[in-house]
Formats: sequence, C-alpha cells, structure tokens
Amino acid sequence: MESVDVLDRRGMAYFDVHGGVASYTGKAEGWHQGGGAMMPVNNVDLPEMLFVRWQSLVEPQTYKATLPIPPWVRDEMVRPERVFCHGSQKWKDDYRRMISLGLAPGGIVKVWVGGPCLPSKEVGRYQAKIESLGPDQGRSEGRYAWPDLEPASKAYIEQNGIPYGSW
Repeated sequence: MESVDVLDRRGMAYFDVHGGVASYTGKAEGWHQGGGAMMPVNNVDLPEMLFVRWQSLVEPQTYKATLPIPPWVRDEMVRPERVFCHGSQKWKDDYRRMISLGLAPGGIVKVWVGGPCLPSKEVGRYQAKIESLGPDQGRSEGRYAWPDLEPASKAYIEQNGIPYGSW
C-alpha cells in the first residue's frame, strides 16, 4: 500500500493517512469480510472520498483509485446499533466506524464499512486505473517495494495462475 488519502465531508484533505504492507487472508481467491491491517485516523470528519495507491507485486503493477463514499455509509457510521459483542460478552451500542479496503491484482478494490462488534456491509466494488508514474510515483525508477516474490509464492502463481475472476 503506497498511500491512502481522505477527503472528509467538510472538504478537508488528509494525506498519507495509511500506507505500508497490506494484510493477507491466507487464501488466494475471493474476499474476506473487512478487517486486516488497520490504522486509526483521528480528527477527520466522516469520509466523502478516499484515494488509494498500491503496488500489486504479483503482476507487477501500480494502481490508483478514487473511491466515493455514498451518503448511506456516513449514515451507518453515526447510527448506533444495539449488538452483543462477542469480544466482551456484553450487549452494547456499537457503530460501524471502520472502512476496510480489499485490494486485488487487476486493480480491483472492494470497500466495506463495519465495526468492532458489527458485521461489515459492502460499500462497493471499483476498478482502479494503472498509475502511469509507476511505483512510488516515479521516484523509485520503476523499482517495486519487493523486487522478487518469495519462492513459494512464485511457484504457486506459476502452477495455479492469478485468480483474477474471483474478486
């Protein structure tokens, strides 16, 4: 993940609110339901738009996407919902205050909104564009974060291919 930028509903822009290595589900096909590598973003109002840029190392390719956050998602984020929280074994009022991004080869992005004790709801599925500047917006002279896949990953892809249609 190269960067995630946020434009909130007040029109305030927040740059590089998240970056680093994405988490993995341990399976090559399909999606899991939210969660993963997370980073709290403080002092930001409800999101209007997200901008994400990432490197798909299996292709290799760099993608960028603009993700509009529909009004119903912001409504979900401020509406409390009574739920039994399995972590604390108590009933509580919880909020869907987390937005999760699923990033896949081929430039596919899936977005969910969820909460610690509430199930995630799918926001949408988007097609990213190829970042014409390449990795690190051209500052790395075309070098990706990891130049080579691990041998086990490379062998898996050579044997099974990339399951593009599963996302």
